[in-house]
Amino acid sequence: MSEVVKPSVMAVSAIRNWWNTYQLDKSDTSDSNTEEDEDELALRRQLSLNLSQTLRTNQLLLNFDGGRPVLSLRAPLGLVNFPSVSRPRWPIECEVISDIIQHIEWDPPEPEPFYQHTGHERTPMPVGEEKGKVVYCTGNAAKSPYFTCSRVGGSSGPIKSVTYSVNQTEFTLEFESRFESGNLQKAVKVGVYDYELTLQTDLYTRKHTQWFYFRVRNMKAGATYRFTIINLMKSSSLYSAGMKPLLYSERAAEENSVGWQRSGSNIRYYRNGCQNTKDNNSDVVALYSLSWTLQFPYDSDTCFLAHCYPYTYSRLQSYLRHISSNPAVASYCKVRVLCHSLAGNAVYVVTVTSPGVSRTKKAVVVTARVHPGETNGSWMMEGFLDFLLGDSDDAQLLRDTFVFKVVPMLNPDGVVVGNYRCSLAGRDLNRYYKTLLRDSFPCVWYTRNMVERLMVEMDVVLYCDFHGHNRKNNVFMYGCNNRGGASLRLHERVFPLMMSKNASNKFSFKSCKFRVQRSKEGTGRIVMWRLGIKNSYTMEATFGGSTLGDRRGTHFTAGDLKSLGFYFCDTLLDYCDPDPAKTSYCLTELAALLRKEVRARLGKDISTDCHFNVSDLETSTSGSNSSDSDGLPVHLLNQPQTVHPEQTQVKKKKKHLRSRKERNRLQPNRVTNNTQPKIPQSNIKDVESNLPDDSTVKESIPERSAGRHRKKWQV
Repeated sequence: MSEVVKPSVMAVSAIRNWWNTYQLDKSDTSDSNTEEDEDELALRRQLSLNLSQTLRTNQLLLNFDGGRPVLSLRAPLGLVNFPSVSRPRWPIECEVISDIIQHIEWDPPEPEPFYQHTGHERTPMPVGEEKGKVVYCTGNAAKSPYFTCSRVGGSSGPIKSVTYSVNQTEFTLEFESRFESGNLQKAVKVGVYDYELTLQTDLYTRKHTQWFYFRVRNMKAGATYRFTIINLMKSSSLYSAGMKPLLYSERAAEENSVGWQRSGSNIRYYRNGCQNTKDNNSDVVALYSLSWTLQFPYDSDTCFLAHCYPYTYSRLQSYLRHISSNPAVASYCKVRVLCHSLAGNAVYVVTVTSPGVSRTKKAVVVTARVHPGETNGSWMMEGFLDFLLGDSDDAQLLRDTFVFKVVPMLNPDGVVVGNYRCSLAGRDLNRYYKTLLRDSFPCVWYTRNMVERLMVEMDVVLYCDFHGHNRKNNVFMYGCNNRGGASLRLHERVFPLMMSKNASNKFSFKSCKFRVQRSKEGTGRIVMWRLGIKNSYTMEATFGGSTLGDRRGTHFTAGDLKSLGFYFCDTLLDYCDPDPAKTSYCLTELAALLRKEVRARLGKDISTDCHFNVSDLETSTSGSNSSDSDGLPVHLLNQPQTVHPEQTQVKKKKKHLRSRKERNRLQPNRVTNNTQPKIPQSNIKDVESNLPDDSTVKESIPERSAGRHRKKWQV
């Protein structure tokens, strides 16, 4: 319902002016026998329109009661009506099969160990179609060089056959990937049980192959099949450190309730001697292969192979539909549409907080799946929401303390089409949080806009973006070194250190990095930090497993990834405990770790004029390099050739150098950044003297209601 409001002085003046101008009938219109003529109705409609224009808002509604104007607030944006939510929208050139792909949730009774390399694994070189037989080929899905339009279900034409001369008696595998998040482009049979596989690159690009997910049928139980993916582009992978691919058998699920399992042997990741040309230039990159052998458990089964546990856009919609239909949850959880993606898929935002006044609350912003191939981020997100929406005392305390703004899937288009890293703009969205191109990058533009508006209303105590990592084991965080004085020194490291204590056999604090690199300025982590959120992180979950404690040498399951969401909530409670003991303890430990690292790096005999910065002690973040994904969206880059195809050469314009005033106007955060005090270089004595003491701890701890003091780990 709309809420009746008391008009401001400006509103009263505007209403009085329009009232006198139009001289409306002030008789009691509640009488059902009184009929208003069309002229007066038109005058009242004009009054409402002019009032909205005068007050520059469309949030006020003007109604009449007894001939008197009554102002009310427009009802909030309607909640998502999930029964009416349509199926995912695809680019029109994509063929999509009608099969509904679903998998059961299941965790193995014991952790699955890493593969132990013998040193005798084969490294087969690609032979291709010349010496093999193509048994599956979707062609190039991106028939257009850039995204044009979308449709529910993709292409409107009949589904073409992409399987060639499959002989059932020879047990030639039948491949398929034209479903949500699938991305197999071609399969070539090069032996009786040997197949070369080519993955589809991210749509409208010629790069980013790592994620894979496809279906196979017509297998023979007990036979040893070899699969070799021949167009991977990363120079290193966790497959070289014992990671195994995933296998799902529909018969095992139906008969034994067994879901995704790590499977495979003779696993090898290696450079294969092939090359690939980058987009729009002649640069070439080396290609790598992943080869492994596998035995299927049943004859003529339907199985799936994947890089990580799939988490599709449809699954997210099903999950949000489930929580929205729960009356107990509806009072403190609202699901709305933040915006729509390029293809028209809804980007949802979930607001979680206890009902009542939120003026004194602080906010927490959590996002995931900006990179569509990092499905582990969605599993962590689901675990986070499960805890937050639960009926435990800790969940209630979190809802009483914070307003949570959650965007569970930032890149639904990429998830739908099976991309690893990019959106349908052909760009990595996690490099465009500063963009002004709202229509080209709506998902991140509206997310940043939401955070900016939220910061006007309340303090945002923490921002975290959930990711997956393909080169390092365990879970860890990337943060940003604070620019404040001694009172804030090392405070950005407290939350990750607490997280490592709560999840000691999964989370590695040693792997956390806090450098602010120039190449990562467009990421959500750094943009939110520059907006003023001191605790701004990405949480990276490995595609592999743990090297810590009792989980050392074992893979993560979907349940393990969900548990990271639980631990994240636990750590929020520890971080915001009104008793500063835990924070003080962590700061003391961090100071000791810093001194130890300084002496290890620079030696015991440090000259007094030896200067360094805390960030200088860290190596590179070892994150994914997406610098070659920077630039305009591909549809804008292709626009000149589309409008003027006869122009093969475009004359370069002389570069216009903007004045400082123009640069500040185009980048308003530049002014703010330049006024921030920089952390001075200091020697080792300065670091030790500037480390925070207990008296400065309380100033930086977000307060919450007293009465409960949690101690998950001993101080």
